[in-house]
Amino acid sequence: MEVGTTPFGGRPMTLALLQARNATRQVPERVSADKWQLYRWLCEGKTIIGVGDRALAVLNGLLSFYPDTDLSEENGLMVFPSNVQLSLRAHGMAGATLRRNLAALVDCGLIVRRDSPNGKRYARKGKDGAIDEAFGFSLAPLLVRAEEIRLAAERVGAENRGLKLVRERITLQRRDIHKLVDAAIDEGAPGDWGAIWRRFRAIVEAIPRRATLEELEPIVADLGTLREEVDMMLESFMNSMNPSANESHSERQQSDSNTDSIFEFEPASEKSTARAQPTPDRNEPPKGYPLGLVLKACPDIVDYAVEGIANWRDFMITAAQVRSYLGVSPSAYEEACHTMGQETAAVVIACILQRSHHINSAGGYLRVLTEKARAGQFSVGPMLMAALRTNGVTAKMTG
Repeated sequence: MEVGTTPFGGRPMTLALLQARNATRQVPERVSADKWQLYRWLCEGKTIIGVGDRALAVLNGLLSFYPDTDLSEENGLMVFPSNVQLSLRAHGMAGATLRRNLAALVDCGLIVRRDSPNGKRYARKGKDGAIDEAFGFSLAPLLVRAEEIRLAAERVGAENRGLKLVRERITLQRRDIHKLVDAAIDEGAPGDWGAIWRRFRAIVEAIPRRATLEELEPIVADLGTLREEVDMMLESFMNSMNPSANESHSERQQSDSNTDSIFEFEPASEKSTARAQPTPDRNEPPKGYPLGLVLKACPDIVDYAVEGIANWRDFMITAAQVRSYLGVSPSAYEEACHTMGQETAAVVIACILQRSHHINSAGGYLRVLTEKARAGQFSVGPMLMAALRTNGVTAKMTG
């Protein structure tokens, strides 16, 4: 056995350490490797090699003491900095932490200790000034394992690219299914869209926050199956549409171009036609909420009024225009008007506009409020009061 191969002090000798030392004797002649390229590969493949970030920071410091860029047997593979010097190059790492991470580098076979009789690290030079003997850390394992380290980096890189592609596919499938279901509901396409939506949410909510490629692949498959079902249902609906439906669509477009109309309607189904009732007096305000109070709570809507807002009719016409700006579908707004009342629905649109930067989907939010109103669980009063508080305005409600 080579002299000085066992650890100094109380550190025990193990067969793993002996195997690592023997492996350093297998360094091929005239073979070299860029030390920083090896380090980058280690950073990429660290999970496979089994080395942590703090240990890599210490290895970075050790490599900085190696005078050449290329590691090679000809240039020697020993570095011998003191713990004080090494700590400075490891970003001021505490002594105990430094020693622990040096031991981790030894344990995972990236460096080998060669301890002096007193445990200190130094080099002894000959008469010609060349280093005859050095005590410290051998970087030979890096050179011996260079190909292994490179392959580990490539494997992790391939896995990360695969994971990224799968996540992109999931994002696209989620977006497509969400918007297609919204479109199907808005257009009155037949089908149990509620069940489809619940299946969609169940798949999405099962996605782990930190998922592996193996965990995401079945989720992609489930979303793909659901997307195919949605596509088939919509394709069947579009194929069944007759010329009278297209005529109805043209009539809606003409209605949209009429600026005197407060509401914009989608293609009329029998259900929606049955809901369309004569509108009440447009100048009748929601009970207990004067127009001035509403405009104090939601001043942003005034910016969208071409000729200002002097009465409830002006307010509702402006709200109908703002509905389009917010991306709320005509059917969603029509449903809100018939459930809440036209004036209250207009007030809700004004409140949504006031908080538009905090609401991801104005149409979805309005549909939720409409469902609550249908169940008797929604009142516009608290919404107005919250808007007033946000704007720093306090007001006393009149009966």
